[in-house]
Amino acid sequence: MKLRAATRGSPLAMWQTRHIASMLKEHGVEVEPVIVQTGGDKDQKSPLHEIGGQGIFVKEIQSCVIEGQADFAVHSLKDLPSDLPSALTLASVPDRGDPRDALVGSMLKDLKPRARVATGSIRRKSQLAAIRPDISFYELRGNIHTRLEKAKDFDAIIVAATAIERLGLNPEVIELFEPNVMIPQVGQGAIGLECLRSNLDVAHALQKIEIASIRSLVDIERSFLKEIGADCSHPVGAHASIEENQIRIRSFLCDNETGKNFRDDRIGSDSQTLGKLAAKELLHRLEKQ
Repeated sequence: MKLRAATRGSPLAMWQTRHIASMLKEHGVEVEPVIVQTGGDKDQKSPLHEIGGQGIFVKEIQSCVIEGQADFAVHSLKDLPSDLPSALTLASVPDRGDPRDALVGSMLKDLKPRARVATGSIRRKSQLAAIRPDISFYELRGNIHTRLEKAKDFDAIIVAATAIERLGLNPEVIELFEPNVMIPQVGQGAIGLECLRSNLDVAHALQKIEIASIRSLVDIERSFLKEIGADCSHPVGAHASIEENQIRIRSFLCDNETGKNFRDDRIGSDSQTLGKLAAKELLHRLEKQ
């Protein structure tokens, strides 16, 4: 069996596609990459939240699968909105690297007053501003190599730890933010494989490499995102984990207008409702402030 995989052409995206190809090869499936340039790749200057937000890196890739130019798509799952096109399904979540955010260029305690910190994420900006209101923030775009190269222009930058991990990069100074300090984006660090809902043969092949424990936690995070709503313009984040045989989900919502952060930290056993309950609580607190 040979399948075509739609993917972005960035170093991280290509690493992910090669990684998935090696996993599928063990099941007799050969993978041919189909490189797609997305809207987020074409515009490397505008802030992400101004040009389409979360879905800016996936729409053209999804279209490639829908139009039959590829059999499945390889996504950084944090880029995938909770609402998918009706023709597509998230068939498999086969891997998850480090979900944390990383401060590169300085340790947090060493950041000088009114330090200059760059990030392309309003979620990261909102959470770090709550810890250090004195910090000045600057826009940061480009692939991970470009971002690390730009780090010298600032006191520090914030990026996804998994990009550094997967590409074997070694910044001289790096601090990883635990989820109780900075709550990651939904699905951060995970790889998602999307295919046509009607293509059962492809879905079956992709499901062979899914890791059920990872899928379960990602689904909880994505149920939180779905409950928050596709039209939500506020920064959000959620991270689910297993602690002492219970599910723990930490979640975050920021009011864009006031800059006020709302957090929820809950433990439970019902994976079907935990993410939704967290979202409802944060939305309630946002509305009644």
